[in-house]
Amino acid sequence: MSILKLAAHARKCTRALGALLLAGSAQAALAADISVLSAGAIEPGIRPVLAAFEATSGHHVRLTFATAPQIRQRIEAGAAFDVVIAPPAVLDALDALAMASKRPADKAQRVAIGRVGVGVAVRPGAQLPDLSSAASLKRELLAANSLVFNRASTGAHFETVLKTLGIEAQAAAKTTRYPDGASVMEHVLNGSGRELGVGAITEILLLRDKGLQLAGPLPPELQNFTTYAAVAAVAAPAPASDATVALLSHLGSAATQAGFVAAGIAPDR
Repeated sequence: MSILKLAAHARKCTRALGALLLAGSAQAALAADISVLSAGAIEPGIRPVLAAFEATSGHHVRLTFATAPQIRQRIEAGAAFDVVIAPPAVLDALDALAMASKRPADKAQRVAIGRVGVGVAVRPGAQLPDLSSAASLKRELLAANSLVFNRASTGAHFETVLKTLGIEAQAAAKTTRYPDGASVMEHVLNGSGRELGVGAITEILLLRDKGLQLAGPLPPELQNFTTYAAVAAVAAPAPASDATVALLSHLGSAATQAGFVAAGIAPDR
């Protein structure tokens, strides 16, 4: 190949490389950083969903988990997130806060994530309790060496269950409480004896690979489902960005909803 041809080939390669660099720079410039504040109960479903969104969109998601009361406290204290995932009651309160401060209206409506029931967990290798009815659950709770549950929404519901069963006083003497469900499940995973942990089914399933056992959901007559939804810019200083709207669209897609079901998040109905 002559020197002239080599020079022409070099210029062609340089132009091609420049085009690739420009395309990469343009894509990087379009990538957004999206902050998401989510209830911890849906962690098993939301993590893979957001990872898939990052892979296909090029956007980056910063994910923070908190209990429902903590979410409300953070927003009321002035923290701003692009997307908040929480029970509707929390989102209603945040909507009222946004209206009171005359923030811009959102470009996207709420997206239903699904609902999560309350279940009972036991340590690896422990005998599974009988949860088939309110009567059998009562017997199992009285026979347990200890009971572990959180101070979030599932724990509040379980308190009403104990009252309904008439064993609140007996349970109090052997109860351990934690601020969140993750701490409850870690406690039970490393526990001993006839210990029963109560929490969101999703949080129990999150540790099944480590041996934590889902004994089952609470009996239907004592069950409670917490519904979760996502909304854009609940406390952000500006309307939702295109990247945020794209994320909400991804959360509402059929493929994403199927992933939620696999993680123990039932369709909202």
